[in-house]
Parts: sequence; C-alpha cells; structure tokens
Amino acid sequence: MNRSKLSRRALLGGVVAASGAIAFPMVNAGMYRAHAASPKRYSKRVMDVVESSIVIDMLAPLSLDLRPETIANELSEQQIADFRASGITGFHNSFGIGGPDAYAQVLKYLAGWSAYVGHNDRVFTLVNDAGDIDRAKRERKAAVIMGLQDSDHFRSAKDVAVFYQLGQRCSQLTYNNQNRIGSGCTDRVDGGVSDFGVEIVQAMNAVGMLVDTSHCGDRTTLDAIELSPVPIAITHSNCRALNNHPRTKTDEAIKALGAKGGVMGITGVRNFVSAAEPTTIANVADHIDHVVKLIGIDHVGIGTDADLYGYDKMAPDQYKMLKAGYKGSYSFRDKIDIEAFSGPLKMYNLAEELVRRGYADADIAKVLGGNFRRLLGTTWK
Repeated sequence: MNRSKLSRRALLGGVVAASGAIAFPMVNAGMYRAHAASPKRYSKRVMDVVESSIVIDMLAPLSLDLRPETIANELSEQQIADFRASGITGFHNSFGIGGPDAYAQVLKYLAGWSAYVGHNDRVFTLVNDAGDIDRAKRERKAAVIMGLQDSDHFRSAKDVAVFYQLGQRCSQLTYNNQNRIGSGCTDRVDGGVSDFGVEIVQAMNAVGMLVDTSHCGDRTTLDAIELSPVPIAITHSNCRALNNHPRTKTDEAIKALGAKGGVMGITGVRNFVSAAEPTTIANVADHIDHVVKLIGIDHVGIGTDADLYGYDKMAPDQYKMLKAGYKGSYSFRDKIDIEAFSGPLKMYNLAEELVRRGYADADIAKVLGGNFRRLLGTTWK
C-alpha cells in the first residue's frame, strides 16, 4: 500500500499498539455439509480431499478488522467454529509495514500478533518450522506463519537473523513502492534489486527465511529469482497473460520461478483476477490452469490475499480507507472479493471447481497446500 496515504498499513496501528475440520453432516444424494449450519453441500470426494490435505493459504491475515478493541479480544464462538470448519491448516499472517520507523513498528507487530495467537490457543499455534504445520493438522488447529509484505525493517543484513529468531519466516522484498531493496509493482521505473537488496537476499538464504516477490516490480522479481540459489515464492499474485494488471506476473517471471523450484500462490482479489465482469471462481481456476501449463502442477498454490471473511465484510470506514491507500492503477471495482472464493468455505469451493476441471485428488492436494508445504520444509532452517 501507498505509505503516503491511510491504508491497511496505517490501520496496523491497532495491532502494534496494543485448522482442523469437523465431522461432516451427511445430507441427501450423497452430498455433505462442511458444518451443520452451512447452506452449501459438497460431494464426498470434495470433502475428503480437503479433509485429508494440508491446506495452506500463503497470504491470509488472521483478521482485516484491525481496531485495537477487536485484536485485544478473544475469538467469538462463531469465529472459532468458522476457523475450524474452513479446512485451512496454515495461515500466512502478513501485512506491509514500511517507512522510517519500520524497525520499531515490526517489533510491535510481531509481539502483538504473537499475543493474539496465544490468547486464542484453542484455535491457533505459532509456526517455528514446517513440522509445526503437520502438528497443527494432527491437532486440528490452525498454524500461523508470521511474515511481512515489506522488508523496510531490515536496517542491515544482520537484522534478517534477528527477525528470524523473533519468528518471522517470510519477507516480501518490496511492497508496491520503491524501497532500499528494489522496486514495487506500481513504480513507473523498476531498477531491479539494489546492492543492499543483494545483501538482504543472501542473508535470507543464509537463515532460511522465504523470499517473496508478490508486490515487486517485474525487473525486481526476475532479479530476486536469479540472485537466490534456493527457490523463492510469489505467495499471492496472478497471471499477466490473463489480466494486464500491475499486481500480476509475466509468463517470463512464472517460468523463471518454476525453473528454480519456486511456488506461486493465486489470489482471489477481484481486480487482480479479471478486468471484466462477471468475475467468478472459474476465473481463479483459470490462473491455476495457466501456471500448471507453464511450469507444472508442483509449482502452484493459493494465497488468497484476504482474511477468512474477505474485504467486502470489513467495516465501511476501514473498507473506504483501505481502497484510498492505493494508486489508481489498482483499478478497484465496487467489490474486492469473489463470492465463491470468499468466506470460511472458500477452499471447499475451489476444490469443487478443480474436481469439475478434471484434476486428480493428489494434484488438488498439491494446489491446496502440498506445494507450499514442500517449499517451506526445504527453506526454513
């Protein structure tokens, strides 16, 4: 987000100042509900593939409601039921924090969200290594991966190890705008990764922190992939070939990512997915198909870029501020979310769409989280 305007980044002040599945109730015709109150019914095959998979949303803030009073409170019983019914095993809790006070703000951010997870330990568990994701699956909890969508808080390469020790497991090199590391996707000119950025990438490789280039400019994205001897991630983006938007990635970048063994997560943000209406979950699956066609089934995953409920459920004042925090090139429409790919049952709906398209169960499991689980397991130290 644009640092100069009030946005989700500014709303973080509320934080820094301060999953398993359930039994499936069967209904008629061999269809099932993910939970008893759900109006949507799914085939046993869809239910089984979500229940058996490690499902990882590689960009999933635990809450987009960042008012201090909300973050300070424990989850309601309804929220607990929604997290448990979602089928999502891992949430990458990540926001963008940049600017001259980023170091101090990120320290508060990590402390604040760690406390939030601790206060809600009936549902959440913090991730230290990839084995914690597997443990969360067994214990029917949601594993929380702590990340940042900007790397402005790294004052020097030495800070990377410090923040890894504090729990940060993923760092996006730049947000939408230029920083000392490289260029953002909405910058007019992309100069690529800087000399300082080279040091940061090397330091991240050394400690095992995952490099993310989701909001980076095209040149910066390619530079990061080339500079890192280990696979990196595009945790939440879409394909430029299907939608010419600054937050999407070129085929060149996607192929380079796959050649290095990286994984790309597909978002459900309406304006990133398609420039035209209607925009549906079928359009989301089109992006998955495109990545599979370019680099294979082992290199695509999901990074919804939303919390469990989506942007369109935000409080009106926060929703208005969020939209105002971006440049016009973001091209927001009335709605940000895609209906069937928003809400607690979004992963079931996606699995249903992939079944409809003929994906095998093992391949659906890779998309839902298996590919990111493999990448995290080989990256983190």
